[in-house]
Amino acid sequence: LFDELENLFREYSENGTGKRRYYVHNEVSAAKYGCPPGSLTPWEPLPENTDLLFYEGLHGGLISDATNIAQYVDLLIGVVPIINLEWMQKIHRDRDVRGYTAEDATGMILDRMHDYVHYITPQFSRTDINFQRVPTVDTSNPFAMEKIPTNDESFAVIHARNLEKLNVDFRYLLEMLDGSFMSNPETIVVPSGKMIFAMQLTINPVVSRLLS
Repeated sequence: LFDELENLFREYSENGTGKRRYYVHNEVSAAKYGCPPGSLTPWEPLPENTDLLFYEGLHGGLISDATNIAQYVDLLIGVVPIINLEWMQKIHRDRDVRGYTAEDATGMILDRMHDYVHYITPQFSRTDINFQRVPTVDTSNPFAMEKIPTNDESFAVIHARNLEKLNVDFRYLLEMLDGSFMSNPETIVVPSGKMIFAMQLTINPVVSRLLS
């Protein structure tokens, strides 16, 4: 519902208000919200007198023919695995958590490819900073892999596109993040297990500036 999401971002940016609802994933959520699994809760107003709207989802940087959600975002952060790893994670989750077959999960990937190419991936060219997980083991055939690469088998590639806004001190990051290195003037590579720490070091100061 792109129109509703754009309205939420616009309204919050102007007045600090808006509406939200929740997707009910399971029986635990059903008991909490009083709605059956697989349904959406009724719309409700956001809490009053808040200073920051944090949105985690697929469309925070969306721009389409009829919608421009990205224009209202003060800090746009991309978190994404490389595509082979993304497919592996989806197949693993759909098979082991949701009970689908690997064939069904692969079919859903193919069905969604047009939207993935035209709506999802372009957003990562609009982000202020991207955190991309890259395996260091062979994932040439993601549809036949039985095991997701661990943090010890991965790096996190951090690309700071908007250096002026982020004010990233790469020298400080290299000192704080053991095993890290620069791959180009805008990109630092860190062991995947340190990605959360790297997020804290790069993002927390920006959020503090936005709040102030």
